[in-house]
Amino acid sequence: MGDGRWRTAGRWRTAGSALARVIVVWAVSTLTMLALAGLLPDFQLQSADGDTITRTALTAVWGAGAFGLLSALVWPVVVRALLLVPALVLGLLVFFLNGSLLLIALWLIPDGRGAADPETAVVVAAVMSAVASATSTALAVRDDDAYRRRLHRLADRTRARAVVGGSPTPPGVGGGPAPVPGTLFLQLDGVGHRVLRDAVADGLMPTVAGWLDTTHRLTPWRTDWSSQTGASQLGILHGSNEDVPAFRWYEKDTGRLMVSNRPASAVELQRRAIARTGDGGLLTVDGASRGNLFSGGADQLALVLSMAARRGRSNRSRAGYFAYFSDPANAVRTAGSFVAETVREMAQSTRARLRKEAPRVSRGGTYPFIRAFATVVERDVVVAAVIGDLLAGRTAVYADLVAYDEVAHHSGPHGHDTDRVLARLDRSIALIAKVAEHAPRPYRIVLLSDHGQSSGPTFEGVYGLTLRDLVRAGCGLPVPRRVRRTRSGSEARDAARDALRSALHRPVDEDEHGVQAGDQVRDKADPMVLASGNLGLISFPGVPHRLTREEIDRRHPALLRTLANHPGVGFLLVASAEHGSVVLGGDGAEVPVAELADDGPLAVFGPGAADAVRRTDGFPHVADIMVNSMYDPATGTVHAFEEQIGSHGGLGGEQGRPFLLSPVDFSAPAPDGAELVGAEQLHRVLRRWLRECAGPQVPLEISPPTRDAEAFLPVDGPVVREKKS
Repeated sequence: MGDGRWRTAGRWRTAGSALARVIVVWAVSTLTMLALAGLLPDFQLQSADGDTITRTALTAVWGAGAFGLLSALVWPVVVRALLLVPALVLGLLVFFLNGSLLLIALWLIPDGRGAADPETAVVVAAVMSAVASATSTALAVRDDDAYRRRLHRLADRTRARAVVGGSPTPPGVGGGPAPVPGTLFLQLDGVGHRVLRDAVADGLMPTVAGWLDTTHRLTPWRTDWSSQTGASQLGILHGSNEDVPAFRWYEKDTGRLMVSNRPASAVELQRRAIARTGDGGLLTVDGASRGNLFSGGADQLALVLSMAARRGRSNRSRAGYFAYFSDPANAVRTAGSFVAETVREMAQSTRARLRKEAPRVSRGGTYPFIRAFATVVERDVVVAAVIGDLLAGRTAVYADLVAYDEVAHHSGPHGHDTDRVLARLDRSIALIAKVAEHAPRPYRIVLLSDHGQSSGPTFEGVYGLTLRDLVRAGCGLPVPRRVRRTRSGSEARDAARDALRSALHRPVDEDEHGVQAGDQVRDKADPMVLASGNLGLISFPGVPHRLTREEIDRRHPALLRTLANHPGVGFLLVASAEHGSVVLGGDGAEVPVAELADDGPLAVFGPGAADAVRRTDGFPHVADIMVNSMYDPATGTVHAFEEQIGSHGGLGGEQGRPFLLSPVDFSAPAPDGAELVGAEQLHRVLRRWLRECAGPQVPLEISPPTRDAEAFLPVDGPVVREKKS
């Protein structure tokens, strides 16, 4: 009975606190509305003949209450109805929608005493939403339960839980053992090991600096030859990136074009990895995947590309947008930051052009909006989802923040533009770490990157022609006078563009060759040239098998010599009937792949280059000719075959040296003196750490007999198992 009375009294106290907060927020909103009515001539709270102060105050009370009620009840419904609208467009609609709610609230005031021009209504609604949000947050700070409830609503979570020994248990119930730690993996897309060290040394990332060499250890690791998010994240989350030779590639056996960051391709790559390993992925035990290309086997998904092709109510990939934008204050704040970031990019681009900075690429068109999407909208939505996961007590969370990668592609990996992005990412990390202190279980936070970025002018900018032009010239084919630039393959750019195309009912997987990823390539007469940063892939679609050097020389006698001797090319990989496969370099250098060592044609690319090339050579879908650009170790320069002055995808420089910042409580990533090589090896390290936290329910090794791979495939997609010999 005593416990029952205590729980009843607690419920009454909670209800009383909630009511008090509502009253305070209502009062502050009323005062804000009165102040705005006095400052803005087109915003009225009085009748045409004038009103007493009391009457005006009552009108403000009515208007503020109506606006608050509409924001609480109508706004979430509107946002859910607009989930099919791309987040980029939704962000631009926020101000209009919020202003419309205010006009409705003014219309509900008796006797028509409330009125505002539409433009003024947008301003009033934005200010009132921001003030109400700030007031509510300030009140909740003194009440941990209220603070948690608010953040739960942000991320569309309905209950908190902690896991003791792997079983869901309400925190603090029964005085049982302390909850086991959870693990949060935060991927800072494209941030190389050197960039992180420099940012810490320059004071740009004080939160990370506070962790470094105290609670956390910093470890560099080495990517595979394909140093890009598709290959790295597939290996990290699913334990296998076998047969991912680049960001985009052509598959002769199916006649299809694969592009890592297209929904159709992401689904297929995830399916292949699961079929190959027999395991759902890193996050199959009570996991959440946020902002990633692949699910990692998680049950909780938001903004996951491999789920973006799913339609209907079962599509949870966009749930994170609703969770975040259902709070009008968040919507207004993010929309305001979106506009500010767009203006900032335009100013920075103009400054770079006036100063004639070099290297430089075009930053016009839709790019300012795409940059704002990556650095503001996607960041805010992912951070909010992660906060909800922490307060829900999830065992394992993996989230990707793409802001730095997008800006570095167009501004370069080092400089003022990217410094600003790193500083804001550090603030997001600090917020997440602060919220983790309120979670129902302790969390160990791991920061990592999937690759770095190497700088340098584009191949076309230096030599006046694209790789495609060079290939056509070597084949004796006509080279067009006016060259269409090779489109950038940045993750955020394609995500924003695909969302817009989806809303317009256009194909979302089309590549610059006019072919949709996953669709068959129809024009097989000419060579297909694809770019993945400073890695180029040349395929001859009309030939069903991988062409050998001898066959290429018979068809196009000048091609290989033209490519290998070009000053912008570092080396070629091509099959050989005589030697199996060979690496070709300038001045006639030729080494069989079986005899490759970290010298010869690959010496300039550093340790591990030979093994990376040898591994890729064994992929079923390696291109007929693999082309890696030149690399200058003195300056760190590479030449991207795309319109990027900060690039990744091949060998050379910082792009192949990402970082891993892990708690010292975890076992060492690798034995003393050993190097961490490849995304698959990193997956095994992260899986080991999950086992150290969550216990034996997380298997140390991927074992096909232990799990049914079909359970982790998209529910409405085809289930195809690889045949086993």
